[in-house]
Amino acid sequence: MVNEHVLTVSLEEFGLSKYEAQAYVALISKGTISAGELAYYSDLPRTKVYPTLLKLENKKLVIISKSKPIMCTAIAPEDAFDSIIHEQINKVNAMNTLISNLKKASEESRKSRGSEEKRYFHVSANNVLEQLRTMIEGSKFSINIMADQWGLGLLEECKEQLLSVLRRNLEVKLLLPSTQICSEAYRTIPNEVKIRVSDTIQNCFVFDETEVLMVDNENGKGAIFSSTEVLGVNQNRVFSDIWKNAIKTESLADMTKIEAQEVYKIIRIINEYGLMHVLSSIASKKPDFDMLKLLEKNGINLKSKSLDEIIEIIDAALQIECSGHVNFDANTKNITIESKLNSGHSLPWAYILEGCLQKQGYKTRTVYQGNSNKGEKVLIKISKN
Repeated sequence: MVNEHVLTVSLEEFGLSKYEAQAYVALISKGTISAGELAYYSDLPRTKVYPTLLKLENKKLVIISKSKPIMCTAIAPEDAFDSIIHEQINKVNAMNTLISNLKKASEESRKSRGSEEKRYFHVSANNVLEQLRTMIEGSKFSINIMADQWGLGLLEECKEQLLSVLRRNLEVKLLLPSTQICSEAYRTIPNEVKIRVSDTIQNCFVFDETEVLMVDNENGKGAIFSSTEVLGVNQNRVFSDIWKNAIKTESLADMTKIEAQEVYKIIRIINEYGLMHVLSSIASKKPDFDMLKLLEKNGINLKSKSLDEIIEIIDAALQIECSGHVNFDANTKNITIESKLNSGHSLPWAYILEGCLQKQGYKTRTVYQGNSNKGEKVLIKISKN
């Protein structure tokens, strides 16, 4: 059975008022009935029945008898709405013609200005996730992503699509803020996605260096910029610059979120102050290589950690910073720090270890070995006081 409520609402879209639509649907359903019966079947107030019938009669949708009691009959839909349908068709045709003329005028204007129109599309918050999934699946060779906690939450819901494109050997790069290192959402991202950490973050997804999806983390709404060569190229340039200086996260994968963020913080401190602290101490001829004080001054306390824990932290940091490692020889009790980079990159880390060993009662002697082709090596020789 046809839902009369649906019919009523649909008629309102044809320009009928609510009462007019209710009355017409009742008449179509019941045939010729009196005005009193119409009030009953259409649920119209009795005072509104006759004015409503007169309006329908003027619109040529009903016939009202001159007899008493007043009887009313609906005109068949195919006759009643034929003129309305044609009127709507004519309006649509007129609108299409108008749009075509406006488009032509716009194109001529752009040509005269020497510019080309580029479009972007708004995406509602409810549709952003589905749109993101579609754009990931449609990618052909690369996806570059900058995401904060909001954006990472969206990616968490796109695991199947990411796995699908990774199986096609697409390159997927992801930049995250330090607050998301080793978070639950971070751990859902497939291992093949290359992840780095930076504090310069927005929710921006670039597909194949041309299509760009940007998401507002305050309201969840998105905007798609398609075929935007200038924007796509610019966003990729920005991404590449940040990526080059961002911190790798592979060596942090097995750590807890707290441990990983501590390593990240230590790296930032050493990058900013470490080598400068060492070199200034050497230049002043008053060596003060107490790197533990430098870390404590910036909110990191390693005194409570064991030697093994400290070695693990420094080993992870060296892997990230210079593809280096820390090796502890249990037999000789010596520690070797290796770095693929020269120019003293490993020295601040060596002095952190040396400081920890001295705090634990060991005597140390540090030997630096540099090789322009193979990087550098620092040997810490340990003996008991």
